[in-house]
Amino acid sequence: MAGDPARACSRAPTCAEDYLGRISGPLMDRFDLRLEVPPVTLEDMSLPPSGEDSASVALRVAAARARQAARYANHPALRTNADVDGRLLDEIAAPDAESRALLLRAAERFGLSMRGYHRVLRVARTLADLAGEEEVRRPQVAEALSYRLVSPRTS
Repeated sequence: MAGDPARACSRAPTCAEDYLGRISGPLMDRFDLRLEVPPVTLEDMSLPPSGEDSASVALRVAAARARQAARYANHPALRTNADVDGRLLDEIAAPDAESRALLLRAAERFGLSMRGYHRVLRVARTLADLAGEEEVRRPQVAEALSYRLVSPRTS
């Protein structure tokens, strides 16, 4: 297991790198979110819960879905941000100047494809919806980029 040294194979980290190398760039480009989820230890299980409770998250998600339903009311083929692309995506997810500069710098530095660029915009729009924001701003773009640029741990 690549993320857990105690359970890694004898070829670690090479075997994890070999395995991940088999996943093509165009395939990885189709994933909106890439998260590293470390193993949970028994000690972690005894800690008090942190973060929002499920009911609060469910309310925020329902509110974000309602915003999206209203946004796409005149577009019968669209229900959520995941359904949007092209010019409409550029309109509804247009970040402010500071956020656009951040996204362009990241796209250049990390070699984002146009598909990757648009996926970041889509996720940023959804994060803004979850926060109750009308416009996509730097915090949402930065968070969307963090989900896009994370690479699986190989050691």
